Amino acid sequence: MKIIVCVKQVPDTSGKVAVNPDGTLNRASMATITNPDDLNAVEAALVLKEQTGAEVVVVSMGPPPAEGMLREVMARGVDRAVLVSGREFGGSDTYATSQILAAAINKIGLDEDDVVFCGRQAIDGDTAQVGPQIAEKLNIPQVSYAAEITKEGKTLTIKRMLEDGYMTIKVNTPCLITCIKELNEPRYMSVGGIFECYEKPYEVLDYNALKDDPLIDPATIGLKGSPTNILTSFTPPQKGAGMMLEGADKATCEKLAGILAGKHLI
Repeated sequence: MKIIVCVKQVPDTSGKVAVNPDGTLNRASMATITNPDDLNAVEAALVLKEQTGAEVVVVSMGPPPAEGMLREVMARGVDRAVLVSGREFGGSDTYATSQILAAAINKIGLDEDDVVFCGRQAIDGDTAQVGPQIAEKLNIPQVSYAAEITKEGKTLTIKRMLEDGYMTIKVNTPCLITCIKELNEPRYMSVGGIFECYEKPYEVLDYNALKDDPLIDPATIGLKGSPTNILTSFTPPQKGAGMMLEGADKATCEKLAGILAGKHLI
């Protein structure tokens, strides 16, 4: 049994945000982190590995420096990593990205008792589309927003979080599950894991490695092949310094009211 986890290196949106003239993010000039929801997916895979002895494989699409992120994920206990990287893939939207990742999963191999895990969504796009689209491309069942996962034989029982409650679903493998932060608490890297991660298998799949897959069509991958068009994108303007008023008496309240009235806010 294999558990394949899709992870993404994303810009740290708590810091500087930079945008290219074509509307795409200038990732080279921004600090990066592992997408938070994807770490919950990794933890779910590691828990299942401990229960079943399954092999855990992480796969990511990104530039060569994403290797560092994948090594950190392997230091948490993942067995091997695959990076999908090529200029032909650059600028892909969710539709194109799902095709490329599905082709990579086909290359890795998806067997009868395998499971694919994804995070609910990435913080740089917040679309929650790539995971379900991968399932559609692979023609396997999917369950999104998993808050609890139990495996029995070739069946997974998923407690799926909804806005007003929960839904319990049973699904056969192979299948794809998207994970939410309420599912678990991701473990930290261990000292031993940090040393061992550089000895674990690491593979790079470029365009030539995937081009024979029917999903890899030059007309529907990369920036030019993506159906999503960005109208405009920009760096948010810097906000001015705030004003602090000391005190909690009537005079302070009157001063605050006067400031707000002067700005025509009240």
